[in-house]
Amino acid sequence: MVSRNSKLRVIPLGGLHEIGKNITAFEYNNDIIVVDCGIAFPEDDMLGIDLVIPDYTYLLKNRDKVRGVFLTHGHEDHIGGLPYFLKEINVPIYGTKLTIGLVETKLKEHNIINKVERIVVPVGKSVKTGDFKVEFIRTTHSIADSAALAITTPVGVIVHSGDFKVDYTPIQGEMIDLQRFAELGKKGVLLFMCESTNVEHQGYTMSERSVGVIFEKIFDETQEQRIMVATFSSNIDRIQQIVNSAVKHKRKVSVVGRSMSNVVKTACELGYLNVPQNVMIDITEIKNYTDSQLVIITTGSQGETMSALSRIASNDHKQVEVKPGDKIIISASPIPGNEKAVYKVINELLKKGADVIYEGLMEIHVSGHARQEEIKLLHALVKPKFFMPVHGEYKHLKAHESLALSLGMDKKNVFIMGIGDVLELGKNSAKINGTVPSGQVLVDGLGVGDVGNIVLRDRKHLSQDGLMIVVVSMEKETGNLLSGPDIISRGFVYVRESEELMEEARGVVREALYKCERKNVTEWSYIKTLIKDTLRDFLWHKTKRSPMILPIIMDI
Repeated sequence: MVSRNSKLRVIPLGGLHEIGKNITAFEYNNDIIVVDCGIAFPEDDMLGIDLVIPDYTYLLKNRDKVRGVFLTHGHEDHIGGLPYFLKEINVPIYGTKLTIGLVETKLKEHNIINKVERIVVPVGKSVKTGDFKVEFIRTTHSIADSAALAITTPVGVIVHSGDFKVDYTPIQGEMIDLQRFAELGKKGVLLFMCESTNVEHQGYTMSERSVGVIFEKIFDETQEQRIMVATFSSNIDRIQQIVNSAVKHKRKVSVVGRSMSNVVKTACELGYLNVPQNVMIDITEIKNYTDSQLVIITTGSQGETMSALSRIASNDHKQVEVKPGDKIIISASPIPGNEKAVYKVINELLKKGADVIYEGLMEIHVSGHARQEEIKLLHALVKPKFFMPVHGEYKHLKAHESLALSLGMDKKNVFIMGIGDVLELGKNSAKINGTVPSGQVLVDGLGVGDVGNIVLRDRKHLSQDGLMIVVVSMEKETGNLLSGPDIISRGFVYVRESEELMEEARGVVREALYKCERKNVTEWSYIKTLIKDTLRDFLWHKTKRSPMILPIIMDI
């Protein structure tokens, strides 16, 4: 028997005060459902880190309560963390056909495809699990098969927008199901969780079809040159429009980049990408065609170091080399923080004689996220009792709060949360009550979570000041110096040009060791600390630099 005092707990574990890493848990008594499980890309100071996943310690502690993961759409910031999550908490995953198809590609890479139950839920249908009923509502976004979720709980209905925009003329599928949002609003919505990515921008986001018109214009004007287009691999509607223009202009299409190849293959198999026969060719075949017969679709629109476009720009790609006159379209806007990397790639391509078209020169990209007027429309239809802005940095959440207040919401009913905060909801009440463990887990190669702040601090230290290794041989019992010190320098100074400095450094260390001998000090930890401190003081005095110092004592 459920207690009347039972509260619904809404626990965001990512996606707030940050872009990406979206994941939220909904808990009622002995049931937990999870919405999305994404990744974020590493920041500049996360040296060597491949990607960042949410800290779901709280869910691990309560794994017996977790009933399933519900996915809004197939972007990396919503599904990228799933393989890591499912290895530790194996529960069913629910999503639309394309979303599940893209997840399956990831599960195959991680060799867990046969262990995970995957359930395809068409938009308009509902799934009941434990105390929750979850309905998938059709939305439009920059990837097909996107959905919002209406979560029916014992205390009321929660509407989670997922990522969306109001596109009345989508490339495929029907427009966003505004009628369903209105029906839910009429019946009564307890909490609305709405994305905030573009909330600072006034007006409406343009339809995806507007990009197709620009592509047509570029293809018409480009008769002889080869065309390359860099875009997000998951933007299937954009890829479809590039293919459409290529077919119309009798060009073959080749895709470059692992993620692009995977997504195109999955989308074609599931019927979300329509490519006529004999249009798609392998990248190894491009040498058999003239420039005027080719379109290459590539990853790397964000300037990622190892992406296909970056490698092409730096002459490091095996199959594709930039030629003067190549028309290269970067059909994406830089994610905040990526601007430098994107402009670096653009500059390299321009230096090689390519004709580069990027946002700012032409409208070759539209966002998949709603602007203010579209967000207002959803608010007006849903008419929630309480509101929590999600998916955005703190400034986005604050801007979304202002928008909600301008629509007549009471400030005390709007909750700006941080990750790990717990929102407790009753039928007529809501309050932030406590926190759970949260944060980020760093993935480096095959290591998940084994690189923490201390390792990152060391990497930063090494990258800024370099490393000096001091090797000495000593007699274990007496502490007498037998040979050395030998000093190896990496990333600090060029040894051949700094022989005098290195000789002085050896002398300073030798003198410190002789002092230990005279005092009969044989404690190795003390000797190591002394070597470090003595050498650090000397080098700072001489160079105003502080390399990492690693003493090694060999026992003879």
